Amino acid sequence: MNEIITSIFSLNTIAAAIRMTTPLALAAMGGTFSERSGIVNIGLEGMILSGAFAGVLGSFYTGNPWIGVLLAAVAGGLMAALFAIFTIKYKANHVVTGVGLNILALGATTWLMQVLWGSRGSSPTVKGLGEISLPLLKDIPVIDRLLGSQSPLVYLMFILVVAGWILLFKTPLGLRIRMTGEHPEAADTLGIDIKKIQYFSVILSGALSGLGGAYLSLGQLNWFSMNMSAGRGYMALAANTFGQWNPLGGLGASFLFSFTDAVQMRLQGLNLGIANEIIQMLPYLLTVIVLAGAVVRSRPPQALGEHYESGK
Repeated sequence: MNEIITSIFSLNTIAAAIRMTTPLALAAMGGTFSERSGIVNIGLEGMILSGAFAGVLGSFYTGNPWIGVLLAAVAGGLMAALFAIFTIKYKANHVVTGVGLNILALGATTWLMQVLWGSRGSSPTVKGLGEISLPLLKDIPVIDRLLGSQSPLVYLMFILVVAGWILLFKTPLGLRIRMTGEHPEAADTLGIDIKKIQYFSVILSGALSGLGGAYLSLGQLNWFSMNMSAGRGYMALAANTFGQWNPLGGLGASFLFSFTDAVQMRLQGLNLGIANEIIQMLPYLLTVIVLAGAVVRSRPPQALGEHYESGK
């Protein structure tokens, strides 16, 4: 029992959880912006996957992983723009469109791997971002083992989450986004362009999710594999709901899910006599339980999922 507790709460487990939090927190914040503007974004999964593929593609052809990161954000934004056109312009069902986008991303990335690299399983190894060390953090006990040396996208994630919170709750643009999702009629009366706000919010959600995908393929690994997102978009959606549509809350929920994921990895190495498949279920089981409780207690934006036509 002591060995289990030590493994669960070790600094190595927490450091691993921080690393795994990065794609979830970025996508969860993307979901926050989209849903605060009234658009249910089930398509986060496909946006993460597209970003992961584009990141490797950029690094493969240029040898510069940062160009891959930029392409990942662009790819996520383009997928989100496609999603936005169907849901905002053509008023398609948000959930159905999001699921369709996820299927499109999975099929397109698998097909492109075959066309470009002749493989359905994984891409060739490319140049990744590696890790960087921050001198100030490396001088602080305990913190140095958690944050002293990480992928640059981990540090960027923390910066973007704080910036996203400031944008959403401390700026006029953030007020317009929140008003659009809460009461589009009132926002329209004040002269706010509902569609522009929604397009901006959804495309931003895609760019953030694409960055999360870039972390998977260039920050965590140095290649792309089929279905690399592995349900993280859905977990990010749950983290967004559990975090009450707040970037900081989404970060906390993402860490909770990632910590559970890190724990199941540690437990698999302890020979507990339990099937690994059962242990691997832990993060997904927690996601379902948390989401079920969060849906009951949460208060989503009032106009979430509704189609609003200006002037009517």
